[in-house]
Amino acid sequence: MKYRKLGLTGITVSEIGLGCEGFVDHDGRYTRELVDIAAAGGVNYIDLYSSDPRVREGLGRALAGRREKFALQGHLCTTWEDGQYRRTRDEKEVRESFADLLRLLGTDYIDVGMIHYCDSAEDWREIADGPVMRYARELKAAGKIRHIGVSSHNPAAALAAVKSGLIEVLMFSVNPCYDLQPGGEDCEALWDDRSYEQPLLNMDAEREALYEACSRLGVAITVMKAFGGGDLLSEELSPAGRALTLYQCISYALTRPAVAVVLAGAHTPDELRASVAYSDAPPAEKDYAAALASLPKISWHGHCMYCGHCAPCPAGIDVAAVTKFFSLAKAQGSVPETVREHYAALPRKAGDCMECRACESRCPFEVPVVENMRRAKEIFGA
Repeated sequence: MKYRKLGLTGITVSEIGLGCEGFVDHDGRYTRELVDIAAAGGVNYIDLYSSDPRVREGLGRALAGRREKFALQGHLCTTWEDGQYRRTRDEKEVRESFADLLRLLGTDYIDVGMIHYCDSAEDWREIADGPVMRYARELKAAGKIRHIGVSSHNPAAALAAVKSGLIEVLMFSVNPCYDLQPGGEDCEALWDDRSYEQPLLNMDAEREALYEACSRLGVAITVMKAFGGGDLLSEELSPAGRALTLYQCISYALTRPAVAVVLAGAHTPDELRASVAYSDAPPAEKDYAAALASLPKISWHGHCMYCGHCAPCPAGIDVAAVTKFFSLAKAQGSVPETVREHYAALPRKAGDCMECRACESRCPFEVPVVENMRRAKEIFGA
């Protein structure tokens, strides 16, 4: 298992995390086995959004005696009513639900308190200026949550949260189909077949700006819906018109800026074992470039996917890294200090490009690499 920094939180997390689908499905009978598999495979990050008391209690039993081995991402603003999960912004309900979460998990703190499901700018303003954020900060001051996060499917709402300075972690839906969709308050549009009736071309600008801001500000992204609820893995259901593999989806998400962990929504122990095995899979099984380049309904033509097919460069340039820093600076309209420092640490810069175009001949997406190197040299001065 490989590990990454969770933004600026100081927490080190496994690049594969455990989502809670397997705790919710099948009346939770796989809960202990899923946690056992996670522990054995080096997974140390668990997300739990469900407010179902049986799910919370089951996970608490599975964590007994080994709570400190895991970083828990628990959600604020989810409550249980008449046998159903419900999102809430009512302070009394939020307080009661969080107290219930700690009690049933058998812990006195949550590593990341994730403010649940914010998909509109208006909702974010109400959160930021209202009792929910005050309560989250109260919990952090008391040590009951270590860090504050928010979950969202809408890049506009997520970007407002990231820029506010109030959150340290963003839970966001990341996959090669959703990344081409314009942001909106209706998250169901992301997987609605009608959204893919016309060809989609390249990264949505708001999503690109969101990833840039997270990278620049040190806000970690924990990925949900990397497999599009399983649709991307199905030839029949894939909105891209062709199925991708489990490892292609994980690799795509992990190569996006600021991403720390992909939360594998395993419904069964075998599904989790497959995701955990990603870290030891050969590069060829993780390679998503050829698959994305041939998808019939979406296109990334001319857009660098950081896939590394351009390597090796005769001049020794890490073309993907230079392009990533160039894209971050371009999206910002200036060169953030952190981006400048990371670029300066590269052993070979854009200015070392010999314009041999060997990289361009290998790029599945026909990226104008040489032009990007020229512009990167102008921006960074080397």
